[in-house]
Amino acid sequence: MYETFYGFAEKPFTLLPDPSFLFLGKKHSTAYSMLEYGMLSQAGFTVITGEVGSGKTTLVRHLLNQLEDDVTVGLVNTSHRDMGELLQWVLLSFGLEYREKERVVLHDLFTQFLIDQYAQNKRTVLIVDEAQNLDAQVLEELRLLSNINADKHQVLQIILVGQPQLRSMLSHEDFLQFQQRVSIDYHLSALDEKETKAYIFHRTRSAGRTKPLFTKGASQLIYRASQGIPRVINTICDAALVYGFADQKTILDSRVITSVLRDKAKARRAHVNNAQNPAGHLKPVVLGDRQNNIEQFQSDDQRGDPNESNKKLTEFNRDAAKLLFKKYYHDS
Repeated sequence: MYETFYGFAEKPFTLLPDPSFLFLGKKHSTAYSMLEYGMLSQAGFTVITGEVGSGKTTLVRHLLNQLEDDVTVGLVNTSHRDMGELLQWVLLSFGLEYREKERVVLHDLFTQFLIDQYAQNKRTVLIVDEAQNLDAQVLEELRLLSNINADKHQVLQIILVGQPQLRSMLSHEDFLQFQQRVSIDYHLSALDEKETKAYIFHRTRSAGRTKPLFTKGASQLIYRASQGIPRVINTICDAALVYGFADQKTILDSRVITSVLRDKAKARRAHVNNAQNPAGHLKPVVLGDRQNNIEQFQSDDQRGDPNESNKKLTEFNRDAAKLLFKKYYHDS
């Protein structure tokens, strides 16, 4: 949509974790170093926490891309609280047969797999994402899995990645034994204002643009609105690019960001109102106004007034972009 206009080879502010866009500011560099150290030191448990959208999963995916062939990795995503039989999920993550129902057989299968990996001089790492969703029983099962050893050598490393609730849960006295097994524990905090500005420029440059696109004032507003959370920054910046493209703005300043944030606030209020009054959420007048705009610039075009027609077309594109933003981002 706006990629060509702004000189991008691809969209710079997607919401999906993409290691190729990884921004290693001070906080993220430290978090990555802790992950890497946990791998190299063969730590039993490594725990990385951070707010939603802080970049934890992107760091993990970057780590996976950097691993050597002597490391075997299983990745379990616990987005859903109902994990069922943990061992089956773990076996599946390593590409092993997991359909056997007997727990003893499953445990023996996994133990043999770990020993075989160790015999081949390979390290085995289990990464559990969204680990704040694990209950006490599953966490205890993970602790017991970490007890498997060969010739007094630990053969399984476990990395838990999750939201701050994970840290709160593990700090409870009921998890004292678990706490004692955690070698690396790091909380990934949000970006500060300077890092936010650098993050925005890094993303646009990684997408193919060499010159700055967002002004200093725009970056400041984005930081205040996002509180330095990368995913929220991406949401605001992507919407700003749509707004800027609709208005044919070559530089995105604070006015564009203000417009985005204002419309986002309106959309949230409308969403709340619609939830409270479902029958009244459709407003034909909006469609009517937009239809009038279409008819008006069509009429101008027929009268041979291209300047007026183009002006109204730009206004219509901008309004359409705002409408799309309200539809897709009001609940972010």
